[in-house]
Amino acid sequence: MDPNAVEEAPGWRTSSFGGPTNTSPAELSALEDHLQRCDRSRDRLFSVRAALEAVNAFVATRLVTTLVLSSLAVAAVVAAFTFF
Repeated sequence: MDPNAVEEAPGWRTSSFGGPTNTSPAELSALEDHLQRCDRSRDRLFSVRAALEAVNAFVATRLVTTLVLSSLAVAAVVAAFTFF
């Protein structure tokens, strides 16, 4: 084996290189089932869950900053009520 050779990892190929796709009826049926399940999962609260996931991703990547800003906000509220 050549030590300089680059091995290509196995992966999903989506190109048919101009030929027929040769999809089987079983593959098309599985795809249809999957798409139907995806459509059913988009209920009334889907957009709310998507927004909450986006907020969670934003906050999780900035955890320390979020904690510091939250602590400062709480301290400001406490200080405001202490002086009045």
